Amino acid sequence: MAKVLETNGMVCPFPLEEAKVAMAEMAVGEELIINFDCTQGTESIPRWAAKEGHEITNFEQTGSAEWQIVLKKGQ
Repeated sequence: MAKVLETNGMVCPFPLEEAKVAMAEMAVGEELIINFDCTQGTESIPRWAAKEGHEITNFEQTGSAEWQIVLKKGQ
C-alpha cells in the first residue's frame, strides 16, 4: 500500500523536504503519493527523484494549481 503525503498549502521547498523524509523511512519498491500545490515542486520533485534513483510512476495535474506525483523508491 502506498503512503500518501498531503503537502497542499506548504510553500516550496517544504513539499520536497517532506518527500525526502518520507522516502528515507520507506523500503525499496514502496510508493509515495505526493499531493502538492507548489508550482516549483513540479520541477524540483522530479529532478530530485531522478537524481536519487526513484521512479516516477504517475505525474498529473489534479486541479488548476494542484498536482499529484507518485514515486517508487529505488535502490
